[in-house]
Amino acid sequence: MEHIFNVKLDSGAKYRARGKDDLNLKRMDLVVVRKDFYFDYGLVTDICGEFEEANEKEELPKIQRKVTVVDMSKANENVMRAKTALRTAHQHVERLKLPMKLLNAHYSFDCKLLTIQFTADGRVDFRQLVKDLSVALNTRIDLRQIGVRDETAIRGGLGICGRQLCCCSFLHDFKSINVRMAKEQDLSLTPSTISGACGRLKCCLKYEHEGYLDLEKTMPRRGDACECCEGRGRIVDRNLLTQKVVVELETGKTMSCSKDEVQVVYPEKYKIKKDDSDANYEELRKLED
Repeated sequence: MEHIFNVKLDSGAKYRARGKDDLNLKRMDLVVVRKDFYFDYGLVTDICGEFEEANEKEELPKIQRKVTVVDMSKANENVMRAKTALRTAHQHVERLKLPMKLLNAHYSFDCKLLTIQFTADGRVDFRQLVKDLSVALNTRIDLRQIGVRDETAIRGGLGICGRQLCCCSFLHDFKSINVRMAKEQDLSLTPSTISGACGRLKCCLKYEHEGYLDLEKTMPRRGDACECCEGRGRIVDRNLLTQKVVVELETGKTMSCSKDEVQVVYPEKYKIKKDDSDANYEELRKLED
């Protein structure tokens, strides 16, 4: 029987691989993996379950063995070689004046492949760079462009919550996040508040979005005219989690009460025209994926 494992490389890249039960693999084990035409090495981060070939759309790399002392020595040599190769790549990028930012380099275990990850604002024609590096380093080159979220996942860090960033701890798939999610959760639409370390909208906006939508169904909206125990007014604020609203009365006084204690009314003189625009909206749209 075989199981599926998540394997993480020293460059931060991750992929799934399969391995036999008799290897007795556990989390944090270092392994040698057969992948395509070369051997690689990495760290087992998760055990995903049993391998069922019928459910797999593509061939998974196969774990060969746990690393030995000799394997570790070779892996350390490859790390040093990768640092030298990255310096060489930087020199060629500067010479060719390519608008790209190199992040890291990773040699496969048998040194048949050098993978370099980079970020760029748009598409980059790096064909000449690949040719030059292949000649200079005498190996096959794989240049991979990744997004800013992936870059942050590789570099790591702490979020405003004080915990390790989700993208470098447990979040493996980045789902689409947009400004509307923040608006529907009644969050402040200030870019610095709802953007993460990567400069994009925070991934955690997605976690409780559906729950907020359920809470919002029975809540009155800001600007709604209403009646409460102390008279008529309009709703100027609300809290979806506590299910309370803040009412500004005709007298100018404000009061907080439960949503069940107010009744929304719409006589013409109390009707409020709502402006759904936001001064930061266009700036926030740039933070979306």
